[in-house]
Amino acid sequence: MKVLVGGATGLVGGALVNYLTASRIEILRLSRSSSPAGEPTVRWDPAAGRLPAAELEGVDAVVHLAGETITGRWTEAKKSRIRSSRIDGTRLLSQTLAGLQRPPKVLICASAVGFYGDRGEETCTEQSAPGQGFLTDVVTEWEAATTAAKEAGIRVVHLRIGVVLSPSGGALAKMLLPFRLGLGGRIGSGRQYMSWVTLDDLVRMIDHLITHDEVCGVVNAVAPQAVTNAAFTRSLGRALRRPAVLPVPAFLIRLLFGEMGRSLLLSSTRVEPVVLGTSGYEFVHPTLDEALVELVRGN
Repeated sequence: MKVLVGGATGLVGGALVNYLTASRIEILRLSRSSSPAGEPTVRWDPAAGRLPAAELEGVDAVVHLAGETITGRWTEAKKSRIRSSRIDGTRLLSQTLAGLQRPPKVLICASAVGFYGDRGEETCTEQSAPGQGFLTDVVTEWEAATTAAKEAGIRVVHLRIGVVLSPSGGALAKMLLPFRLGLGGRIGSGRQYMSWVTLDDLVRMIDHLITHDEVCGVVNAVAPQAVTNAAFTRSLGRALRRPAVLPVPAFLIRLLFGEMGRSLLLSSTRVEPVVLGTSGYEFVHPTLDEALVELVRGN
């Protein structure tokens, strides 16, 4: 099998490439820049609309994970980069795949649980309606950008990813030092739900979805049990054997991070992975306590 991976240099993409390579799957990287020698790469320029279709012939599956990071203050310029890097790039890729003589069987495209917005204690499934706000709008357009691939008969999976936990990068990596110093604590009220998934599970989910032809459409890529921020804080403190009693006031989050802070750190998104469950996926890390203990061990 030959798999094209967009975003192969990122946290998730790098782990996915290593996982699939260990399974003797041939990897082709989709990149805006050159890759190290010996790594087969297709160069593209989403902003200019350039993607060499001929180099994609023979690919069996595509996993598209590329996109501007959503962390950082959301200036208008930042919002524009977030939107265009996802929507324009996905549309170009989708249209190019649709025009191939032998299109791939499946396109797995990263998406986000931000689609559901701030929902309090409501549990959201793949069938839930969209929320409101910038992230909801971006995800809606992002997923719609795969229309050409769907119309060409390619099986499209929208992977709505939660907070990815890994000591190597992302949110958890940034938390480790302050929590080890005893400076960790809940954010705001701590009552807001966060839907999480370990990096190990996420790459295995993608591998699972590549081969399960019956799954298409939206898939919530999260662990079975979302937790409140307060519960997450306590669990991380226990895993590190450190107190976690210094809260970060909501007003400070709003002051420092503006709209990004409200949307990512203070909003409540409680998501359930119904489709993964019915497709037979078995979680490596189904519960937060055991996941964090394993993740912080030796880090």
